[in-house]
Amino acid sequence: MIVSTDGEEIAAASRVAGAEVAMRPAHLATDTALSADVVRHHIAELRAAGETARYMVLLQPTTPFRLPADITACLQLLERDGLDSTATFTEADLHPHRAWTLESGRPANFIPGAVPWLPRQALTSAYQLNGCVYAFVMDALPAEGPAVLFGRMGGVVMDSVRSLDIDDETHFLLADAMLARGLVKGLDAACGGVPRGC
Repeated sequence: MIVSTDGEEIAAASRVAGAEVAMRPAHLATDTALSADVVRHHIAELRAAGETARYMVLLQPTTPFRLPADITACLQLLERDGLDSTATFTEADLHPHRAWTLESGRPANFIPGAVPWLPRQALTSAYQLNGCVYAFVMDALPAEGPAVLFGRMGGVVMDSVRSLDIDDETHFLLADAMLARGLVKGLDAACGGVPRGC
């Protein structure tokens, strides 16, 4: 496992935990830096150092409830179907047919012609990326652009509980409460109850 960071404290803790550390240049450690650009930078470094691996897996630290089985499922799908990239998804929080725009206080359907009043059972299934796992062929990653899901793509569905994305203190408190109540199934066996590296 390689931890990408620009922080010495994170780097030190990562080394203690047994991870390799790849220090990011400052321009790839800003709030607006794209994950794809960080990945491209590290792929170039790895190839320059003689790395010959075919696949890379990106695990974002803000989605800690993934399990090893989720990673394995993405890699197996990638290999089995000869894909360029795979990622994990969960059922969409808001179905796109129920989304709206507001321009000058005037609501309009986000998708022209959509009927937001239909019952859930009448809508097709909709999914969103959950950020837990991205797996891809290293040398197939496009030279430019924001996507780390590209080319011939595949998706693995995860449940909504383990798809929690920690973006603020409220999400952190929710994650802590979920762990305390044992609501995240599978972590005990995979991680000793603590989602380190899962």
